[in-house]
Amino acid sequence: MQNFRNYYLILGVPKDASADEIKKAYRRLARQLHPDVNPGDKSAEDRFKDINEAYDILSDIDKRAQYDQFSKFWKQKGFQGKQGVRLPNFKSWGNSKATRKKPAEDVDFSDYSDFNKFLDQVLGRRREVRMATANDAPRVASYEPWSTASKKTSYVANSREDRRDVDDREIRRDTVDREIRRETVDRETRRDVDDREIRRDTVDRETRRDIEARLTLPLERAYSGGTERIRLEDGRTIEVNLPPAMVSGQRIRLRNQGMGGGDLYLKITVSPHPFFRLEMSDICCELPLTPSEAVLGGEIEVPTLDGLVKMKLPPGVTSGKRLRLANKGYPTGNGDRGDQLVEIQVLIPKEISEEERELYEKLRQIETFKPRQDLSV
Repeated sequence: MQNFRNYYLILGVPKDASADEIKKAYRRLARQLHPDVNPGDKSAEDRFKDINEAYDILSDIDKRAQYDQFSKFWKQKGFQGKQGVRLPNFKSWGNSKATRKKPAEDVDFSDYSDFNKFLDQVLGRRREVRMATANDAPRVASYEPWSTASKKTSYVANSREDRRDVDDREIRRDTVDREIRRETVDRETRRDVDDREIRRDTVDRETRRDIEARLTLPLERAYSGGTERIRLEDGRTIEVNLPPAMVSGQRIRLRNQGMGGGDLYLKITVSPHPFFRLEMSDICCELPLTPSEAVLGGEIEVPTLDGLVKMKLPPGVTSGKRLRLANKGYPTGNGDRGDQLVEIQVLIPKEISEEERELYEKLRQIETFKPRQDLSV
C-alpha cells in the first residue's frame, strides 16, 4: 500500500476541514512550492505536483466523498502487495448488476494487487482485461467424443453478459470520460489562475520596495511639526504632514510613497540650536545678565520655544546658578512636558560710557561688599 496517498496529510489539514480551509491551505503551499519561487528544486516541484493532485480530489465534493468512503480500506489486510494484477471473480465484479449489490465490506482483498487497484474496481474508474487461464476453462466430460487434448480453445471474460449490461457500462464509461475531461479543463484553469496570482505576487515583491530619506529640521520646526515640502532623490517632490515634538533618530513612515507602491521612511535629524540645548525632555539655555541685574534681581524676559516669557530673578544671583521654568521644556509624547533650565551668566562690560564710569567710581567709594576681606592667606 505504499502507493496510497493521504491527501489530508499532504495539504496539512484535518479530515473534517471545510472547503475554505482546504483552499487556503492549498494556496499557501502553492505559493511556497511553486517552481517560479523554487527554480531548479526537484523536491519542491514534486511536492507542488502532490498538492495539486490532493487539491483536485478534496476540492471536489463528489470526489472527496468517494475518497473518504473507500480510503478506510487502505490498511485492509489481504492485498497481494506485489506486482501483477489478479482480477476478482468476473461473474460478480464484471457484471454491473452484481457490482451494485455487493458491498465493499464483502470484498476478498486478495483479489487485488494493492489498494489503488481496489479503488479502480469499486469506483469503475477503468477496466482490467486478462486472458483466461486454464482454471477459467469449462470442464469437458470425458464422454464428449469431439473434445481432444490437442484442441485449442480461446475464452473471453464475461462473454455471456447480456447486451444491455454492456451498453450500460459503455454509457457510464462515456459519462466518466466526459467528466474527467471537464475536470481536467477545470483543474488546468484553476492552476493557471493560481500561477498568475503567484507570478503577480512575485513581481509585486520584486518591484515594491521601501526606501529611506533623511530630513534635517531646525529645533523650532521639529517642535511644532506641520506641513513640509520635501524633494526626494528620485526627483519627486511631496508634501508631508509632520507630527510635533520630533527628535533625532526618529523614523516617520509614509505609506505607498516608496518604490512601486512601497513605503517611504523619513529619518529625522534635529540640527543644533544656537541658544537652546535638549537634555532628554528638558531644554537648557544660558541667560546673560548685567552686573546690576544680578545684584538687584527683578523681572526679566526669557526666550522659550513658545516665545518670550517673564521670569523673576532673585537678588544677588551669581553665574552658573540654574533657574527652572516649569512645563516649558520639550513634549515627551505621553502628554507631559519637560522644564526649561535657565543658567545664569553675569557678564562684565568691556567698554562703558563716561557716565557709567562716574557711577562705577562713586559705587566703588560707597560699596560695603569686601570679597577679599576673608582670604585665608
